[in-house]
Amino acid sequence: MRIFAIGDVHGCSVALRRLDTELRFRSSDTVIMLGDYVDRGPDSKGVIDYLLELQSRCQLISLRGNHEIMMLRAREDRSALPEWLGCGGDATLDSYQCQTFTDIPDSHWQFLSSTVSYHENQSDFFVHANAYPDYDLADQPDYMLFWEFFGDPSPHHSGRRMICGHTSQKSGVPRDVGHAVCIDTHAFGGGWLTCLETRTGLYWQSNQQGQIRNNQLR
Repeated sequence: MRIFAIGDVHGCSVALRRLDTELRFRSSDTVIMLGDYVDRGPDSKGVIDYLLELQSRCQLISLRGNHEIMMLRAREDRSALPEWLGCGGDATLDSYQCQTFTDIPDSHWQFLSSTVSYHENQSDFFVHANAYPDYDLADQPDYMLFWEFFGDPSPHHSGRRMICGHTSQKSGVPRDVGHAVCIDTHAFGGGWLTCLETRTGLYWQSNQQGQIRNNQLR
């Protein structure tokens, strides 16, 4: 069984599908998405369409990112709409070819609402943004899980490695500090979308031009 973690997609459906073409995700695989599927990039609709299809053929675990929070909040509270639009929500609406929320399929809203705050296994835990080292995952405040930047994190008291996104590594290379790895590599901004195989440290990266490359955490 392979365990993959994929960083912030931000509407980059071409890059996401290119990873699947290369790795051929299958029923025995666990694919952990770290959040921020929508906003900024060109095809948020296509990303969610793809994830809905992917969950039928592998074990897909979809974390919630701060951009999903903003989108869901804007739907419930129109006073939050300008903030979301200013953070890339306009690109999301464009991908649905609509000006309001009414044309977004119910299945997409259900997907967004079903996203989870974190995931953990024996060796690693997965969050969108960050985690306090002394708090259990169930006790982490939303600010840390969804909004806090990577910085220089301390080892978590559980002994598990943290795998996260959110903090864009504009170098295009994941930031690995041993006890924590950030794999947001700026896909929407001309960078790369990173997929890490957590057991081996191998990672594959694709971009919106359909290019692919691979390397290993050091």
